[in-house]
Amino acid sequence: MAHNTIPRWTIITPVLAWAAIAASSAAGGHALYLTLLAVLLAGTVFAAVHHAEVVAHKVGEPFGTLILALAVTVIEVALIISFMLGGGEEKLALARDTIFSAIMITCNGILGICLLLGGLRHREQNFQLSGAKAALTVLAAISVLALVLPNYGTSQPGPLLSSSQLAFTGVVSLVLYGAFVFVQTIRHRDYFLVEGSHDEDEHAPPPSNKVAMLSVGALLICLVAVVTLAKLLSPSIERFVLEAGAPAAVVGIIIASLVLLPEGLAAANAARADRVQTSLNLALGSALASIGLTIPTVAMIFVFMGEPLILGLENKETIFLLLTLVACSLSLSVGRTTILQGIVHLVIFASFVFFAISP
Repeated sequence: MAHNTIPRWTIITPVLAWAAIAASSAAGGHALYLTLLAVLLAGTVFAAVHHAEVVAHKVGEPFGTLILALAVTVIEVALIISFMLGGGEEKLALARDTIFSAIMITCNGILGICLLLGGLRHREQNFQLSGAKAALTVLAAISVLALVLPNYGTSQPGPLLSSSQLAFTGVVSLVLYGAFVFVQTIRHRDYFLVEGSHDEDEHAPPPSNKVAMLSVGALLICLVAVVTLAKLLSPSIERFVLEAGAPAAVVGIIIASLVLLPEGLAAANAARADRVQTSLNLALGSALASIGLTIPTVAMIFVFMGEPLILGLENKETIFLLLTLVACSLSLSVGRTTILQGIVHLVIFASFVFFAISP
């Protein structure tokens, strides 16, 4: 990225998105128009993540990491809420499905592709074991407390949570994620850097004040556009999934895939460039941000609304979650990776997708 310029596509895409939004009343539900909205939604998500990365690089750590995570969380929560509101009881599990899908996509799909691409090109790649263990410890704690424990409560029949339980789960998730960010960016920052380096981005000069301010404005425009586009597209996506005969959980996979696609591409490119440490930071960091910030936000919204929320996973998904946590712990237990770990994680991811579509 040229740090004193803004790529034109990151400005043109949200402008086109707003033009399409303005034409929604005239276009109606025409298939071509809906396809255009889907393309613009994906492009606007990419643009939003790009501008968030520019702002994050400008302000530095720890606020940079928080800005990027918050931007991605806003997009994810906006998509979840757009689909859930007014959707009836069948939508109560959408937040759970999206968060679970995000974990599976990052820890198996993205991580598997990164390890496979890196192993094919460089045979063996090394990383900081302490950073990976810290991320996996927090991920295991949040995911089990938020997605497994709700099945075993007695105040409400699982997988529902009472308002107090939902609030407590949100607070616990936020505390764990906040502790991780503090360790990653301040207390033990060296755990997450390439060995011998003081900063993975030390070679990249920060953007100018003008570029940073423009990115702040463009980021806000992109985020509002994403929310509006999601609201316009949600009925069509749900209808498409229903007509395809797929379970409602597939909607969660679509939302998580859209949100995580930019970070996934960045992680894959880093692995091919023999920067597997960056790949791991992006993959595991995305999983932690997705669950550590989305759950508190969704919990706060539903506690305020007084609405029930399903968080507990079903038996099949619980097995996939536990298998993923065990596989990640073993794959990242020695500080180096090969194509074998990549293949294992991709097989788990393929199995997750297959059983989600054909339960």
